[in-house]
Amino acid sequence: MSDIPFYLLSFLVVLGVLVVFHELGHYFAARLCGVKVLRFSIGFGPVVWQRRCGSDGTEWALSLLPLGGYVKMLDEREASVASEELHRAFNRQGVGRRSLIVAAGPLANFVLAIVLYWAVFLSGSEELLPVLATPPEDSPAAVAGIREGDRVLSLDGEAVATWGDFRWSLLQKAVEQDSVELEVVNEQREISRRRIELHAAGAQGWEGDALGRLGVAFYRPAIPAVIGTVVPGGAAERFGLQVGDRIVELEGQSIRTWRDFVIQIRDSADKELVVVVDRRGQEFSLNLIPDSVREGGRRVGKVGVGVADDPAMHKELKVFVRYGLFAAAGKALTETWDKSVFSLVMMGKMLTGEVSLKNLSGPVTIADYAGQSAKLGLDYYLKFMALVSISLGVLNLLPVPVLDGGHLMYHMVEVVRRRPLSERAMEIGQRIGLAFLALLMAFAFFNDITRLVVG
Repeated sequence: MSDIPFYLLSFLVVLGVLVVFHELGHYFAARLCGVKVLRFSIGFGPVVWQRRCGSDGTEWALSLLPLGGYVKMLDEREASVASEELHRAFNRQGVGRRSLIVAAGPLANFVLAIVLYWAVFLSGSEELLPVLATPPEDSPAAVAGIREGDRVLSLDGEAVATWGDFRWSLLQKAVEQDSVELEVVNEQREISRRRIELHAAGAQGWEGDALGRLGVAFYRPAIPAVIGTVVPGGAAERFGLQVGDRIVELEGQSIRTWRDFVIQIRDSADKELVVVVDRRGQEFSLNLIPDSVREGGRRVGKVGVGVADDPAMHKELKVFVRYGLFAAAGKALTETWDKSVFSLVMMGKMLTGEVSLKNLSGPVTIADYAGQSAKLGLDYYLKFMALVSISLGVLNLLPVPVLDGGHLMYHMVEVVRRRPLSERAMEIGQRIGLAFLALLMAFAFFNDITRLVVG
């Protein structure tokens, strides 16, 4: 509960920045085309701040709920316009200028994503190396011959340097093709090639961990089962476990690693367990009853402890990656383009039923991810902001009335017909667009609530 204000603030900052950039795109394009801007508003609901600025007396406003914004321009369809200002009305502009003004909002989101990625790549960040864990038995990765400690060098001949690059490339290929060839090097420095079948990734409508279904996971070194933190009020504190305790046995079974301990605890919700603990060289036993927590649709056990992790153990699995000025710009452009195309492909597959609507995320899930990325560091937070900015840009370009893409669709029809659509036709389109967005938001909110309920 104590994290909620931090997560909420992280979410509002992301949303505020993206909305401001989007609306500034419309604003500057309108000014460039000579259209008069009457109002620039961020948010909805009660106005908390407003001021008139500039030669046109544009009203700048900030409202209580920063869940969007708008740029209001001079337009005869909304109010009467003085004859001397008709040339500055939006509806009096040519279709090219109107399209530029409409498209400028989503384009601003893409530009923002490029700038954010460029800043991260230029400053550099510590990344995980693409080292693989032991795949589950009979998984596609196991069948391909992947072994614990294998480090991926390339996918289908394309070099990969980090775990993030590997996951992203593999996910893209899983959408586009049936199999992929990995070039890997093992701990004995032996290089080999492994071909992984990718069909399992798209099972269940791409819901959940697609790469996990392939048996692909990051390698984590064996960490001793030593307690580093104890959550106040948790089962561990109630039953006497302390920081520094090493778990030796659990229900008569030897515990060698922290993973062994976690797996047994998760399978023992509300069960009384006998735990053998080593505390400062002395062994003794105590009883422990893990709390029952709903997670992933089932009840799992948790005791409220964290591992005493040694950062030195992970040092050899990390690399600091930094790009030069122009290389960072090139990678930022590529990253933005690839994620934009991927978003469109996945949206298309949702319409055909190949991708489950359960993959839609609403504000609750986005706020959760915003908080998590902010906790990981500024580079993760900026990457997350860039990703959401891309999603916002792509979503707004969809040919749905109400969205920017819907207006662009109207303009294309106008070019073909050589005259604008009737107000009646646009009104019907607006209603259809609103209904579609309402349905989309309903699915997103339902998914958010479902994730909260099942943990």
